[in-house]
Amino acid sequence: MKNKFSKKWFSLLLLTLVIFASVFLPLPYYIEKPGSTIDLSDVITVNQKTTDEAGSFSLTSVGVQQASLVTALKAKISSYEDLMTKEEFLAGADSKEYEQMQNYYMKSSQNAAISQALKLADRPYKFSYEGVYVMSILAVSNFKNKINIGDTVTAVDGHSFKNNQAFMNYVQAKNIDDEVNITVLQDSKEKTVNGELIKLPKTNKAGIGITLVDHTEVESKDKIEFKTDNIGGPSAGLMFTLEIYDQLTKGNLTQGKKIAGTGTIDDKGAIGRIGGIDKKVVSADKKGVEIFFAPDDKLSAAEKKIDPKALSNYQEAKQTARQIDSKMKIVPVKTLTDALDYLENM
Repeated sequence: MKNKFSKKWFSLLLLTLVIFASVFLPLPYYIEKPGSTIDLSDVITVNQKTTDEAGSFSLTSVGVQQASLVTALKAKISSYEDLMTKEEFLAGADSKEYEQMQNYYMKSSQNAAISQALKLADRPYKFSYEGVYVMSILAVSNFKNKINIGDTVTAVDGHSFKNNQAFMNYVQAKNIDDEVNITVLQDSKEKTVNGELIKLPKTNKAGIGITLVDHTEVESKDKIEFKTDNIGGPSAGLMFTLEIYDQLTKGNLTQGKKIAGTGTIDDKGAIGRIGGIDKKVVSADKKGVEIFFAPDDKLSAAEKKIDPKALSNYQEAKQTARQIDSKMKIVPVKTLTDALDYLENM
């Protein structure tokens, strides 16, 4: 009798451990899913004041969690959840490097948004391009162990640049195996290193073998502060700009409506493609958003060749809104001017 009792309790304990492991034990996988839609009046303060208008501008985000067996199985059958390996999610970086990358992207996005909003509002400011942050380095790069993640590249062959596109254009115009001199700020000290360019994967063009983002600084008499704890990446650039401009001009751009969206923004006001827009549309819809700005990007022939079913951000946003039977108005925007024109003509 005692033996049967012991076996029963052992079985119950084993079952409990299995259930606990299924729910709580982390797997080497991550899940991307609809995240938060956050009112930017809670995030941005201009000259120590926030907006009190009836409507709102909101950023949208993609939620990320480490998977357990239960959540991984759920993600497999959910329409707007994606399961990926740790390597796929971190793109070859470790956790610390990934977090650093997201913070750099966020800072660059904020500076671009501040400068665009100040320019629109006709406020004086000084925008300086300091170089490019090194975000990651390919294992096959000839500059591996010569430059580090977090360094700022200030010049190539003695040439400085006004943005990262000009930097890339210069490098990619060279030949594979050409030797170049890279000047970097490393631990606040300037140094120059040299090495040969490699053939970049996917593009087959000459390159250093790094990913990068602009290192910029903005100086202004207007005090613009962000509270972006636990939010990273560049995709809130457009919405940051609209919120800052609205507060600077004490206007009513929203006209009482709940407006959200996504998209990077550059120093010319162009709005760029982002990832996970389907998840952001789902998040915004749950929050009762009425208008959603989506980047109206154009896919290249090369991108279409790789994935013939690939959609632009706007097309995917429209498709998602239709699939979830959302009443949100999806608005395509290529530039900041497109977004402002729409708001002014609502």
